[in-house]
Amino acid sequence: MYYLFNSNKMFFLFILFFSTMISISSNSWFGCWIGLEINLLSFIPLISNSNNLLSSEASLKYFLTQSIASMNFLFSILMKMILMKNFEMNNFISIMINSSLLMKMGSTPFHFWFPNISEGLSWFNNFLLMTWQKITPLILLSYYLNFNFLYFIIIMNVMIGAIGGLNQTSLRKLMAFSSINNLGWMIFTMLISENLWMFYFMMYSFLISIMFFLFYNLNMFFINQLFINNMNFMIKLNLLINFMSLGGLPPFMGFLPKWIVINFLMINKFYLLTFIMVMSSLITIYFYIRIIYSSFMFNYFKMKWFKINFKNNLMNIINFFSLISIMGMILSTFLFL
Repeated sequence: MYYLFNSNKMFFLFILFFSTMISISSNSWFGCWIGLEINLLSFIPLISNSNNLLSSEASLKYFLTQSIASMNFLFSILMKMILMKNFEMNNFISIMINSSLLMKMGSTPFHFWFPNISEGLSWFNNFLLMTWQKITPLILLSYYLNFNFLYFIIIMNVMIGAIGGLNQTSLRKLMAFSSINNLGWMIFTMLISENLWMFYFMMYSFLISIMFFLFYNLNMFFINQLFINNMNFMIKLNLLINFMSLGGLPPFMGFLPKWIVINFLMINKFYLLTFIMVMSSLITIYFYIRIIYSSFMFNYFKMKWFKINFKNNLMNIINFFSLISIMGMILSTFLFL
């Protein structure tokens, strides 16, 4: 809501959306690079806040990492132009371009900045970082894929995203590692087809938007806040539904895109990759359950007077979205009949 009443933020938000359009509709690598630069320069004013030291630090870290990735990208496309006829260098240049784009979106092994920066941002900025900021690099990645390199990256993403979230107490860092895990799935959907990627991306964006909206309204940033607060039962139920859906548990909508990916993997005999991706999803579900368990099971009697409720209209919106999350899978099974 803060963005709606702040003309500066609205202006930079518009440029952020516009810069993505420049990149993905450009017909040259140089145009793509310009779009990425505009994107970077519009995102930094959105995340920097002079009152909050953490967000100022996050904006500086974000600027440095993105600048390094941009330089790498520009250097790679210039090399591509100079060494156009040299086929031996093609593989190396494609790895360079892919690496700089992976660094832009916070994929492994260039992911170290991602959880640290997410820790310093508000929930809305985190939502932008984990959804909109991934669109441009992923679409540019689809223009120049290096399959062998990306299979290795996908395995690293799903494993590090799952293992990294195990020892986190901060909800923002936990969602950042969850985003790294989902990025592995997203890159694989991009290898299969762009339509499937769009479907997976929209599902992921929808699910984390509900959760971030919940966390923002409850003003929660750490796991222990979930069991200190006596929340309304419906809020707890919504948390359960959306976390399980994000983890990819069958009755919920989040399972559908993962089901399609697993189906493709099995048909094409990628058995080891299927095993790694499913196991990593199980680990992510484990740490989601840990959060839900703490909010469901613990009640502090000293806090009985302190009840959290939303205004009715907000709660109705969240209940409606959670209903879609449950019904989505049931409705979608009719597509396969």
